[in-house]
Amino acid sequence: MSGEREPYRFDRSQELFARAAAVIPRGIYGHLSPVLTVPGSFPYFAARASGCRYTDVDGNEFIDYMCGYGPIVLGYRHPAVEQAVADQVAALDCANHPAPVMVELAELMVELIPAADWVVFVKNGGDATTFSLLVARAHTGRKKIIRVRGHYHGVAPWCTSLGHGGITPEDHLNLLLVEWNDLDGLQAVARRHRGEIAGFIATPYHHATFADQVMPAPGYWQGVVELCRTEGIVLIVDDVRAGFRLHLGGSAEHFGFRPDLTCFGKAMGNGHPISACVGRRELMAAASRVFYTGSYWFAAAPMAAAVTTLKELRDTDALARMRAAGRELAAGLREMGVRHGMEVTVSGPEAMPYLRFTADRDLYLTQIFCAEVTRRGSFFHPHHNWFLCAAHDRGDVAETLTHAEEGFKAVRGSYARHARQ
Repeated sequence: MSGEREPYRFDRSQELFARAAAVIPRGIYGHLSPVLTVPGSFPYFAARASGCRYTDVDGNEFIDYMCGYGPIVLGYRHPAVEQAVADQVAALDCANHPAPVMVELAELMVELIPAADWVVFVKNGGDATTFSLLVARAHTGRKKIIRVRGHYHGVAPWCTSLGHGGITPEDHLNLLLVEWNDLDGLQAVARRHRGEIAGFIATPYHHATFADQVMPAPGYWQGVVELCRTEGIVLIVDDVRAGFRLHLGGSAEHFGFRPDLTCFGKAMGNGHPISACVGRRELMAAASRVFYTGSYWFAAAPMAAAVTTLKELRDTDALARMRAAGRELAAGLREMGVRHGMEVTVSGPEAMPYLRFTADRDLYLTQIFCAEVTRRGSFFHPHHNWFLCAAHDRGDVAETLTHAEEGFKAVRGSYARHARQ
């Protein structure tokens, strides 16, 4: 592939979207909605995938830097994972009882994650975060939860902003908001509501959409741990998005602290639907009192996928490969920005970067850039952090940088106007 070829067209995608809009609310809803990228410059429907690449319904191939919004950590259709799934499906998947693989997966996660003495399996990350709040309340007998403004924990009413359909002020009645990295503010809220707070939930670092990623300030998490221990607050880390990309033991290990509860998802099953909440021994009795279940939560095939995925991450250099590819991509984009006379900000961990043009407050330039790069063959999201997987290699990154060259050229005229504002 070359960045000089004609940009992709998305005729079949748009035809399918028109059909979908007649029978599905919004056609494509939620975080996959076309309105969250740049409509007309991105594909709407995918057809097949392998490694770090996928092909849309128009036959366009992309080097994928979203990886299904995070779940693909080893690469699409990883042979060992897919074989484990096929073998399990040949025996059973969804049945009247769990399969033995559930016990194997739980034991493996307790072995790998220092903050885990027990595990409960669910489907989506939002299932895990909601369960964690119930456990915190059952353990403490308290109602209130502190959360960080801008952190995403799913789509349950408690973590969905007012203004979205069906959300009422009562859904947020026992929520207290604080700012990221503001330890003083957190301490003040904890003092003001002493004896009322069941839990504090946050992502391990700040990865809000439409914004730079922000790492925890030095000493932040250690201060949070001390506060929670002193006040009897259950410390919950939502590691759904970043889990197993920063550290195999969870992102808290990367940042040097141990939470009470941790929520995992995304990369856990390399694209197969499974998430989990893990916790310390002291909270196991409370977790056992929470009634929380679903017909598909005990499905065996995703558990087999998770066992194989975690073992592959443990037994290979997959994490190092992701970091290396992400480091090379970020360095190439920064150098290219300098060469074109444009300042870019690349934030976040190496395996989960996010790029924007530094002077681009409304992300208009970032949208132009990501749309042009995507139409050349590398999927860059303009508003969400990206994800690398173990299947990305130096050749993929080099090819992507040829697409990025065209993106910088497309931004050049608009950049000068933004820089003057």
